[in-house]
Amino acid sequence: MADFSYELKLEVVLVGSNAVGKSSILRCYKSDAFRFDEPSTIGVDLTTTYLTAGGKRYKVMIWDTAGQERFRAVATAYYRRKQAALFVYDVTDRKTFEDLERLWMPDYAQHGPEGTVKMLVGNKADLSTSRQVSCEEGHNFARRHGCLFVETSARANTAVGQAFEELLAKVLDTPALLEAAAAPPAACEADSAGFSLLDGMYDKDASCRLLAWTRHLSCFPWPLFLRGG
Repeated sequence: MADFSYELKLEVVLVGSNAVGKSSILRCYKSDAFRFDEPSTIGVDLTTTYLTAGGKRYKVMIWDTAGQERFRAVATAYYRRKQAALFVYDVTDRKTFEDLERLWMPDYAQHGPEGTVKMLVGNKADLSTSRQVSCEEGHNFARRHGCLFVETSARANTAVGQAFEELLAKVLDTPALLEAAAAPPAACEADSAGFSLLDGMYDKDASCRLLAWTRHLSCFPWPLFLRGG
């Protein structure tokens, strides 16, 4: 039987434009799988994993935010109380790289917590003949914004695990970030129900799943959806 107990909770958010591969990166990390028909995220998706380090067991909640600009207001609500953020762009699409400085990083600076561990991720690095953003440009951008940096390929499963390992290692090496990582007293709460919308997996009972669904449905921008964006 799976063990869902934990002492501390860490929260990570993936940020970036539509179709850069955020969901594919998360799927690759969680299950070593890749889907060519990965659907676009609507609002936000949540998946969870667990790790043990320094004698403590951590629950890691990873929030995958939508990249469409019409969902920016929804995404910013999930920047709060995060210990780490991955800012993802597509190395074959320069606009997604420029959008980080134009849209996503200013949004995170306004709505996210101070002191977050940030990582810049250049995805689709396997498509070398279509590259529009050089590795050097990525390094320079990361240095300017105080980010860790890695290039990945979710399709080829290249450096995806490394990205999360480096990110979480940096979080665990930052005492100030761990002060807010204590597990909630209630075993089942809407904010940490542990329901993965990405792959349909559960790690708590039915009441927790209902709370998680209720929370996400309440955040969904129904007026935009009903009038077609």
